[in-house]
Amino acid sequence: MENKQKFLSLNLGTRDTAVISLQQITEVFQVSLADICGVPQMPSCVLGIYNWRGEMLWLVDLEEMLGYPPVLQEANLLSNMMAIVLEREGKHLGLLVRSLMDIEWLDSNQIKPPSAELFYPAMLPFLQGYLINSAEEMVLSLDATAIIQSPMWAINN
Repeated sequence: MENKQKFLSLNLGTRDTAVISLQQITEVFQVSLADICGVPQMPSCVLGIYNWRGEMLWLVDLEEMLGYPPVLQEANLLSNMMAIVLEREGKHLGLLVRSLMDIEWLDSNQIKPPSAELFYPAMLPFLQGYLINSAEEMVLSLDATAIIQSPMWAINN
C-alpha cells in the first residue's frame, strides 16, 4: 500500500538532495544574511536570530549541522538565502539552505532506515532515512522533529 506524502526537496552540499515533509514546514522565505543577528557562544552552525513575524526565530545552517562545509563560506553578507521554518508543538526553527528544488509526492514507505556506513555521524540523528529516486539517486529524508528537538539548541528554546 502506498503512503504518498508531499515533501519539499532541497540541495545539500554540491550534489546531494534532501527532502523534508511539508507537514512539518510552516513557511519558506528569502532571508538576507545582513538581517540575522549573531549570538555569541553558540555552536557554529547556529547563525543567530531573525525577526520573523515579530517573533525571534533561531536560524541554523542546515548543511553545517549535517556535517557539510558551511554554506556561509561561499556566501557574502549581501547574499539572500532561503529559510525553511519548521514547526513542532509550537516551537519554530529556521533552516538556512542553499536552494530549494521542488515539491514532490513521495511514498514514505519507500524510505529505508539510515545506516552508519552511508552517512556522516553528524547527520544520523537528523535522518529519517533515505530513498532512491527515479533518477537512481539517493535522496536523504530529514527528520524535522529531531532537528527541532536537537540538544544543540534545547538550552535556548
